[in-house]
Amino acid sequence: MAWSTREIADLAGTSLRAVRHYHEVGLLEEPERLPNGYKQYGVAHLVRLLRIKRLADLGLSLPQIAAMGEDDGHPEQALRTLDAELGATIERLQRIRVELGAILHRSAPTDLPPEFAPATNRRGLSDTDRSLVVVMSRVLGPRAVQGYADLLNDTPPGPADHEFDRLPPDADEAARIALAERLVPFARELRDRYPEVNDLTDAPHSAEFVKRSIGDTLRALYNPAQLDVMRRIHDLM
Repeated sequence: MAWSTREIADLAGTSLRAVRHYHEVGLLEEPERLPNGYKQYGVAHLVRLLRIKRLADLGLSLPQIAAMGEDDGHPEQALRTLDAELGATIERLQRIRVELGAILHRSAPTDLPPEFAPATNRRGLSDTDRSLVVVMSRVLGPRAVQGYADLLNDTPPGPADHEFDRLPPDADEAARIALAERLVPFARELRDRYPEVNDLTDAPHSAEFVKRSIGDTLRALYNPAQLDVMRRIHDLM
């Protein structure tokens, strides 16, 4: 029995291009050619082609298939490796589905972790505050991130918060001092109620890296007057 390239591709349920590619990468041996130049495939070629396609359909890469050589035995180690990779992929996709469910259920924005959704919906975070939350969620550890989310979710914005958001960059010193003094009791209460926000023990990077990243982010997001108010609050506390 002999088949043409198109016929063997049809029998194997693959394409002419795939058969030619398997020849190019050395997975499938070139068949003999008829006097007219056409390739003539036999049973061995079909069996090999079906095995290649089966392994590829299972998820093995062509280099992995090539590493097996012509051995038609049970590729246990390769399949175990593939099974572990698929397990990790499934676990990642399941986590994504859970997060998507939370985002859809809470109508949360996609650029923020889902635990910040209530604060986003209720407080109406400004673009600046949202950018800060995004950075904080990446540099802080899990305990601090959860504490930060609890703080935003449980604490309604006060009048001084809005005044801080609207503070112009050229605000005079008296206005900055007065605002800082009004905010200190509130800031101190939040610090005492949510101490985990300042817990850097489980941060993915060093404490120095976290502090530097937060400092750079604040300087990039807030104007000079707002930064001065933050410094004064820190000093007063």
